[in-house]
Amino acid sequence: MALPSKQQILDWVAENPDAASKRDISKAFNVKGAEKIELKRLLKELSEEGRLERRRKSYRDAERLPPVTVLQLQGPDENGDLFARPLEYRGDGPVPRILYQPRETDPALGQGDRILARLIETKGEDHNYIARLIRRIGETRNRIVGIYRKRTEGGRILPIDKGSDREWQVREGDSRGAEDGELVEAEQAGPKGRLGLPQARVLEVLGDPSAPKSVSLIAIHQHGIPDEFPEEVLAEAEAAEPAGMTGREDMRDLPLLTIDPADARDRDDAVAAMPDTDPKNPGGMILWVAIADVAHYVTPGSALDREARRRGNSSYFPDRVVPMLPDALSGDLCSLHDNVDRAVIAVRMRLDGQGNKISHKFHRGMMNSRASLTYEQAQAAADGNPDAQTAPLVDSTIKPLWQAYELLKSARARRQPLELDLPERQIVLGDDGRVKTVEFKERFDAHKLIEEFMVLANVAAAEELTQLGRPLLFRVHEEPSLEKMEALREVAQASGFTLAKGQVLHTRQLNRLLAEAEESDFAELINISTLRSMTQAYYHPENYGHFGLALRSYAHFTSPIRRYSDLIVHRALISGHGWGKDGLSQWDIENLSETATLISNTERRSMEAERDTTDRYLAAYLAERVGNEMAGRISGVQKFGAFVKLDETGADGLLPIREIGNEYFHYDRDAQMLIGSETGLEIGIGQRVKVRLAEASPLTGGLTLELLELEGNSIARGPKGRRGRPLRRRPASVKGKAKAAAKKAKRKRAQG
Repeated sequence: MALPSKQQILDWVAENPDAASKRDISKAFNVKGAEKIELKRLLKELSEEGRLERRRKSYRDAERLPPVTVLQLQGPDENGDLFARPLEYRGDGPVPRILYQPRETDPALGQGDRILARLIETKGEDHNYIARLIRRIGETRNRIVGIYRKRTEGGRILPIDKGSDREWQVREGDSRGAEDGELVEAEQAGPKGRLGLPQARVLEVLGDPSAPKSVSLIAIHQHGIPDEFPEEVLAEAEAAEPAGMTGREDMRDLPLLTIDPADARDRDDAVAAMPDTDPKNPGGMILWVAIADVAHYVTPGSALDREARRRGNSSYFPDRVVPMLPDALSGDLCSLHDNVDRAVIAVRMRLDGQGNKISHKFHRGMMNSRASLTYEQAQAAADGNPDAQTAPLVDSTIKPLWQAYELLKSARARRQPLELDLPERQIVLGDDGRVKTVEFKERFDAHKLIEEFMVLANVAAAEELTQLGRPLLFRVHEEPSLEKMEALREVAQASGFTLAKGQVLHTRQLNRLLAEAEESDFAELINISTLRSMTQAYYHPENYGHFGLALRSYAHFTSPIRRYSDLIVHRALISGHGWGKDGLSQWDIENLSETATLISNTERRSMEAERDTTDRYLAAYLAERVGNEMAGRISGVQKFGAFVKLDETGADGLLPIREIGNEYFHYDRDAQMLIGSETGLEIGIGQRVKVRLAEASPLTGGLTLELLELEGNSIARGPKGRRGRPLRRRPASVKGKAKAAAKKAKRKRAQG
């Protein structure tokens, strides 16, 4: 029998996937003797052409999937069907579409789960295969983002995480065509290979790592933030039409306007205020807060809803926004632009002359914004410097807003929420996408005004739904642990301040500490330490209060364009008031706890991605200043070194312990100090330092520093750039100052 053709081999492998070793193929085509060498050559050519994949001792058609394979489940479609992505597909054509059909006895599975499944090929359907579960093998594996380096066989992925030196080995067929030096996203593909390195499979090639757009792209992929909308989601958004007046109150005569950052991409809240004409409420005000009626467009169970829940929230980066909703909604139909009718859910709140909310009422209506103002515009108008846009609004609209704010300020002072003062950095990019400057955001009363209005509206929503007995998601912030408070107390005492012990903790006690430190050298230290002592806020169906805001009941209502939690609250209000069929679904209610956990996690994911992106931009900005001297303050201490927050940019850099001196340093975890074994040199949080920038890595966001001065005392440098012996004179550390003050007071008491 003559040697088979390449096509005959491919057809046979497709029909016999379970018996496709070289021996099986030889037997099927009666290949013997010297012809086996020629068959081996044909199989090798088919493998190199990508038409046949060699799997250990067998072969299979690269365009077809094996009968048993590993799949990753994707989100359900509009019919609730789960589809899956094959993780072992190596073909050049479209990725096969696989419908997962669970049996009644199968466990509940969802998006991200990995399964070993048996495939049944289908024809004439909208899918290529049906998958039947064999067993679940886990959820999504750790995501790897790094630089691909080509090798003779396959390649390696070099890490871009700070402090990581772990490399990954990529087999030749798992590179997805990545070129040397390109940024890739990958996942673990197996145990350690021949070289002792863990194996990885490239999922996506992201391109040039030095391109400006890669800075945020790295974080987006590294943290698994979905940044592309499925076609069905975009189609739903594009098909949406403006809401009509049916079932709505006409609120278009109210003097509502929006106040947002100059670069705002969406406007989901509008405000208005006017004096209360009720003679029984002297000095009182009426405050309106109107919020985009996103629930009208994003209905339970729709593709838009599933994607919004999956994302949880929008993520904001210096060069882009990854929105929770497509732009057709977030930037248009749901955005409260000026001079256009927009559907809203609004709350009317009555304030008494002391700023207390004495009543509220929710409405579903239609508004028309008088103006879209920036914070700077609104503040200038309130200060008596209006521009052409704000001049006609000063007396009728802007002054009443500030009057309402003055009332809320007095109520806030009595409530005593936590008053942290931590300047926010703003990275300004040039037209080329690179960092132009790093500034600290200026904070106006206009910012505080909007914050206070939103807080009050959120309180009203939580109270309303509690009164109606409707399920909702509360925004919970629990009080700090005893251990965290003890650590803060030690920092305070070491800085010369006091934080009383043995009392029920209230925010006013922490505010007293912050006020004492306000004009001192330790103001930033005390603010940072107080922030670190706080617990992480989260969402929960049960109400545990909000410690930081000093509120018993709190929910997020005011930002449904960018937070899924707020959309849930809107639906609860719709259901509670009987406003329509687009309220909470039974599925929403039954899965409320799962939703709370999911969106709490997506919020943390976004915060981490945004922080990592800021670090990378700052490192890129400072890369041209390597070798320069900079001032800063110790912001953290670990056994491997100290972290320094640089004054000019607010960037955090690492001062490795090897750069401090030639002696051994002991890490005192309780005191948060490094203590020299020979000299007693103490390095602790809050100390002023002068450093030299030794290294800046835009790829990882890491900054490495060299210590030059510690609280005004210079560090001698030895020959060849090595440091000489550290300070002989022991510098006065934060803790040292406190100890000296305590000894002096003790002597005075003894003398008296």
